[in-house]
Amino acid sequence: MPEPRIAHTSDLTAAELAAIRTLLDDSFEGRFSDDDWDHALCGIHATVWEGGVLLAHGSLVQRRLLHGGRALRTGYVEAVAVRADRRREGLASAVMAALEGVLRRGAYELGALGASEGAATLYMGRGWRQWRGPLSVLAPSGMRRIPEEAGSVYVLPVAAPGPDLEGELVCDWRPGDVW
Repeated sequence: MPEPRIAHTSDLTAAELAAIRTLLDDSFEGRFSDDDWDHALCGIHATVWEGGVLLAHGSLVQRRLLHGGRALRTGYVEAVAVRADRRREGLASAVMAALEGVLRRGAYELGALGASEGAATLYMGRGWRQWRGPLSVLAPSGMRRIPEEAGSVYVLPVAAPGPDLEGELVCDWRPGDVW
């Protein structure tokens, strides 16, 4: 299996960015919005290529999550996708291992991501833990609970002590899906 390549958004060519967007559009079957695309940029990308063809992608962007009275430097995983004809070959795990390596190098206190029900098994198998407490967003109008996101947020503690998974977790505001 090819090794993932790690690169910052600014180091990717226009052709590479176009290939990533195409993979995401195809993988999410038209449900990958322009806001989702914006969320995946300005961070670190793990890509797997074979013969000039993009097989898999994931990105890690910095966010601030509030928990226990602290703003945590968080590496937030976005846009994990694998070509439909290459799924179940370990490519998503390879992308996640590369991103988790970046998370653990000391720049972040926490890893976080929003997962679909179908992808949760991948993340839990890698040691990510489901957030059980309330989820909120610090919106322009103030703090707002997001109960519809319950069960979809996972975290990977990278600094001790780890967070209280029963406590409230608040994300910063952004257009589109906030988690």
